Amino acid sequence: MNNIRTRMAPSPTGEMHVGSLATLLKNYAFAKKNGGQFILRIEDTDKEREVEGGVQAIQEIVRRYGLDWDEGPGKGGEYGPYIQSERLDIYKREVQTLIDNDKAYYCFCSKERLAEVKEQQMASKQPPHYDRHCRNISVDEAKKRVAAGEDYVIRLKVPADQEITFTDLLRGEITFHSNLIDDQVLLKSDGYPTYHLAVVIDDYLMKITHIMRGEEWISSTPKHVLLYQAFGWPVPVFAHIPVFLNPDGKGKMSKRKGMVSAASFLDRGYLPEAMLNFFMILGWAKKDQEEVISLEEYINEFDPSDLSSNSVAFDIKKLDWLNGVYIRKLSPEQLKEKITPFIAADFPADKIEQVLPLIQERLVTLADFNLLTKFFYGEINYETDLLLKKADSKEIVIQELNETITLLESLSDWSLTSLEEAIRGLQEKKDWHRGQFFMMLRIAVTGEKATPPLFETIMVLGKDLVLARLKTALDKLA
Repeated sequence: MNNIRTRMAPSPTGEMHVGSLATLLKNYAFAKKNGGQFILRIEDTDKEREVEGGVQAIQEIVRRYGLDWDEGPGKGGEYGPYIQSERLDIYKREVQTLIDNDKAYYCFCSKERLAEVKEQQMASKQPPHYDRHCRNISVDEAKKRVAAGEDYVIRLKVPADQEITFTDLLRGEITFHSNLIDDQVLLKSDGYPTYHLAVVIDDYLMKITHIMRGEEWISSTPKHVLLYQAFGWPVPVFAHIPVFLNPDGKGKMSKRKGMVSAASFLDRGYLPEAMLNFFMILGWAKKDQEEVISLEEYINEFDPSDLSSNSVAFDIKKLDWLNGVYIRKLSPEQLKEKITPFIAADFPADKIEQVLPLIQERLVTLADFNLLTKFFYGEINYETDLLLKKADSKEIVIQELNETITLLESLSDWSLTSLEEAIRGLQEKKDWHRGQFFMMLRIAVTGEKATPPLFETIMVLGKDLVLARLKTALDKLA
């Protein structure tokens, strides 16, 4: 195990879950830290659930997050092919060695018989297991029945009365009893392998040294250990990573509680760098406890044995905070490039570069752009009462609007300095209540109580639009 090799083996049956992407990151980082290889393998043997374009979607989302693989689809490698449906001959060859060594057997039971056995077991309050009806059929007889065209599957001969122990990097030794493990199907009647057979064969032949996957696979691991033993192969190192809980900390993070695909977060305006950083600190901490971590820093420090064995909540507030940190790190050019896909088609292109510096500090996600900037070009609506907030009388507000309009109409220099000096000078000269006046002015020109800095906003809005909105506000009070 001097050469560390890790893998991620998603199925093209839907969009990749954020939990899967987080696990992929851990496999990637551990391989890179140790100068090893990270392998992407596609487990596409469930043809009924496979979605069109699923394989390409997996590759695309990994790259959208700024990650890549050393071996796999599109890159090749010494141990390919890396798509399971292209490896069927390999599975058939390897499962034949199990039959030849009396480690597996042909099973001819019909679906109807299996359903009947299961029903009887459940009625007797027994755990449903295959009753090993075909286990003792001789190989010669089985081959004759196969040649005669009978449908069959191939099952593993699970040994009786054995303890199956493996070490988990997070949990230590875990032991199962073989009497609780079914004679699992290895090769299905359609010639496709089950997950359990394919994953063990692929991991061994691709020389995977460390298997880091979700904790939901713990109960399957003894089945895999039995297969390694049946083949006479060394068992790799296992680390089963806790699942994410819903943001409220209750229950496994699920689609019913909101969007959970890795792509959906990017589509909602979260930066891939922020998402990766978020995945890093869920259930793991840097030695100095710093939470803003680069990918390079993570690779240098990450060790799967340091992961918490407890599930953690997918804390959206923490993610929002991190995303804001990364957005504020962007240069003007970077921010413009990243935010362009989120800008409404009718936003005036000539205002983008002026507006971005005004809102960068307030962005939580890139998708917030339109909400924060709508008033720069769209119609604004607000209740008239907002104009009168904190004012002694309507007459005072009408006076403030009239004199501000007159001032701005006479202003020849529409620069930030000129605007601020003129408007502040008017307020001080008239001794209007500062908080009331500037809030009224903000409402009148934007329709919002909270906006980017007022004078910068007025400058970007432009003289014609500002004057038009001030006059509309005056009309509201008439």
